[in-house]
Amino acid sequence: MIENIEVSGVKYKVEETLRKYTVKRLGHLDKFLPKKNRKDVVMRVVVKQVNRPHGNKYEISVAVDVPGGKMMTARDEAGNVFAGVDILEAKLRGQVRKFKADKIEHEKKGILKKLLKR
Repeated sequence: MIENIEVSGVKYKVEETLRKYTVKRLGHLDKFLPKKNRKDVVMRVVVKQVNRPHGNKYEISVAVDVPGGKMMTARDEAGNVFAGVDILEAKLRGQVRKFKADKIEHEKKGILKKLLKR
């Protein structure tokens, strides 16, 4: 589970239920990361309340800092904060899977090259 998750709000007071829900949903993305990078991942979640003529909406943005200079971001707007977190989790899952696939392919190629040189 990703341990460094910072949840903050702009014009929105972040309640403990949202904080727990966010940690639960987004914290499990570590299983899609390479094992070397799991400990040092930092995730920042910002919830911003936007007043619209038809009702309030929430802009939720997530930034994931992975060691090695890689940064993954996702942003969404929803009428419900919890639904927005679910949508962002799906968006980030795809980005993290691509990152892991790229990392593992390069590592395997390096191992194969070493084995073939012998």
